[in-house]
Amino acid sequence: MNQKSMPTESCSCWNLIITSPTKTPSSSPSSSSTTLNSDTYNKSLKPTLNSRISHLCTTTNAAFLDRKQTVLSASCTMGSTNESASAQEKQPLFSFGIISDVQYADIPDGRSFIGVPRYYRHSILVLQRAVQNWNHHKKLKFVINLGDIVDGFCPKDQSLNAVKKVVNEFDKFNGPVYHLIGNHCLYNLPRKQLLPLLKIPGVDDHAYFDFSPTPEYRFVVLDGYDVSAIGWPQDHPKTLEALNFLHEKNPNSEKNSPSGLVGLERRFLMFNGAVGKEQLEWLDGVLQEASNLKQKVVICCHIPLDPGTSSPEALLWNYDQVMDVIHRYNCVKLCLAGHDHKGGYSIDSHGIHHRALEAALECPSGRDAFGHVDVYDDRLSLIGTDRMHSTDMCFKLQENC
Repeated sequence: MNQKSMPTESCSCWNLIITSPTKTPSSSPSSSSTTLNSDTYNKSLKPTLNSRISHLCTTTNAAFLDRKQTVLSASCTMGSTNESASAQEKQPLFSFGIISDVQYADIPDGRSFIGVPRYYRHSILVLQRAVQNWNHHKKLKFVINLGDIVDGFCPKDQSLNAVKKVVNEFDKFNGPVYHLIGNHCLYNLPRKQLLPLLKIPGVDDHAYFDFSPTPEYRFVVLDGYDVSAIGWPQDHPKTLEALNFLHEKNPNSEKNSPSGLVGLERRFLMFNGAVGKEQLEWLDGVLQEASNLKQKVVICCHIPLDPGTSSPEALLWNYDQVMDVIHRYNCVKLCLAGHDHKGGYSIDSHGIHHRALEAALECPSGRDAFGHVDVYDDRLSLIGTDRMHSTDMCFKLQENC
């Protein structure tokens, strides 16, 4: 991961800064914080720091640390022992399960277009273990599936049964399941057939909606394929709008090829999509209402909304327009996504956390990628299983994070 998107682990008393191997600059001590060089850190505070972090803060995404990043400095704002104990004893307001990109198909294992192994038959076993885990937890209020439940390589005469088979596994969870649609879902079935199977409460085959599990929180589910060349009838205005857009932005005859596109332009691919004008207006209204009610908001979209979270090829076409709406308000705390199978995490310029989930599809035999999120007043803590890395996302007062 590049330095721009390197995460900072945050908790109420410690702030561990991950940096590239460079010389640590000296800084003047102050009454409220202390900056430590690596020698002092290793000799004096490392044992205490590790102990405190293990109790207060779930380690954020080990995958983000595997590019030979080195902890060179740690800055800390000291809190009282009573404050620490209080943070440890605090119970979440509620919890919910998460998984993404199951992409089941009854076909032999294969690889992505860049050569990453994909385990089509095993992915439903990952889902089964996830549901067992969620039910064993007993305190999960609901589950969110971030999209792509069946793979595009699923034989088309098996698509309907494959979708029903995966939905049946989700239905074994002892609570509501909220599904998002992804590109692979739409490769298999048209919207008109898919949305009722997934129990998505959209209007006119649109797949965006919101719900409030508690008075303090609202979840907003976006339809990232609102404007798309897949899923709608070929002569539908949304299809025509998408094809015209791709013709303008991507000169390649193969519209899933980023050849010749540079930087963020590489998102203009057919397997991505956009949020349409009406949905943007709806989003603005929902966020205004949430702000009036003093609710904290979690945005869910299959396609990532921040360049720091994913590769350019996996971004929403008009992520910038969507974020412009979101940044008008202070209520949004987290944007969850799938689509970019390796996963990712970033914090944008307005302090909003962005987390793309690791794909269930890319788990070899015996491996897993699912989790649950504990929701508090001042943070959301993703507790990941195996290949889904845990991430503690603090958003209260900046001085306490």
